[in-house]
Amino acid sequence: MKNLIIAVLIMIATGTNAQNFTADINSAKSSYSAGKLEDAHFSLLQAMQEVDLIIGNEVMKQLPVKIDAYASNAGDDNVTANVGFVGTTIHRSYGPEKNIDLSIIGNSPLITTLNAFLSTPLLGGMMSNGNNKIIKVQGYKGQLTKDAAANGQTNYTIQVPVGSSLITFTAKNTTDSQILTWANTLPLPQIAKLIQ
Repeated sequence: MKNLIIAVLIMIATGTNAQNFTADINSAKSSYSAGKLEDAHFSLLQAMQEVDLIIGNEVMKQLPVKIDAYASNAGDDNVTANVGFVGTTIHRSYGPEKNIDLSIIGNSPLITTLNAFLSTPLLGGMMSNGNNKIIKVQGYKGQLTKDAAANGQTNYTIQVPVGSSLITFTAKNTTDSQILTWANTLPLPQIAKLIQ
């Protein structure tokens, strides 16, 4: 509820999105009063998408514009409010060949499976094949996965669940210690406050 209030205040400050949100809420109220529950539901979904987009854009502002020697690809930045089970998707890449990729997916369907893997030592041990291990990034448990690409490169992916969102951080042609160093430069506490 606190995050919803913060999002509404952000919308009021940003103007255009506030107009869309206000229009959607007014439409929901009038549809509800007229007994048109399907229309009211649709308008509320539209309003929630506006909130998701605003939160996603605020998260994007928190992301670093550079990681090590890799600058972000501004044209690749994307915030999408999805319809259905998956929530907002936030994406940013870094480097000339998209060497580093960062995605945040709200209401990710993978959260339950990953949390079970991270929380159950027996399950985590059974799932381990030498290419993945449980790690901590700024106090958040996550999974580090090694992927030997066909071209001889070694790529790594870190997946960190934060609430119902999944943060996925991938780096091409690197080492496990390097990707962990880079992941620890991300503002995870600030991101967590916005997406929870």
